[in-house]
Amino acid sequence: MGGSIITFRKEWESIMKRSTVTLGIMGLIGFLTACGGEGPIQPPPPVPAEYAGKHMPAGWWTDPKIIEEGKKIFIGEFNIDVNCASCHGKDGKPVKRGARDFRTKERMMLYSDSTWFWRISEGVPHTKMKAWKEKLSEEDRWKVMAFEHAFSHEGQPSEHTDYKPAAPAAAGSK
Repeated sequence: MGGSIITFRKEWESIMKRSTVTLGIMGLIGFLTACGGEGPIQPPPPVPAEYAGKHMPAGWWTDPKIIEEGKKIFIGEFNIDVNCASCHGKDGKPVKRGARDFRTKERMMLYSDSTWFWRISEGVPHTKMKAWKEKLSEEDRWKVMAFEHAFSHEGQPSEHTDYKPAAPAAAGSK
């Protein structure tokens, strides 16, 4: 009888160890899922005609004055009703689930200035990203973009010469 109790105890301890490890892994997966992530990098949809011709004013991607003004807008110093950092984080690292991570160069290089401007202006359907065209002038939206762009370049101003439009999808694929 003593042997069966020892065997039972060893089996029970083994089950508990496996359960603890399994629960730990499940907890980690749940934590990582809840903390965000934008999912796979996919090209943005086509820009509507009304935004297709809009482009960053010449020299603004790297203009220190424009970038500093963009930063003030981004962190809510310019207008308390506009605080991009409340979702995207002061350093471009999202603090809210689903917010775009501006530090991900591979993703941001898929956005033309027209696409980016359109998304800021009109918001992003089925997300918490709202339209800002009623709260920010066109000029201020460009300034915010100039500031945001630096996040994907290790905090340094940079021309948007890294823009690489996504290859068109193969016929018949979605």
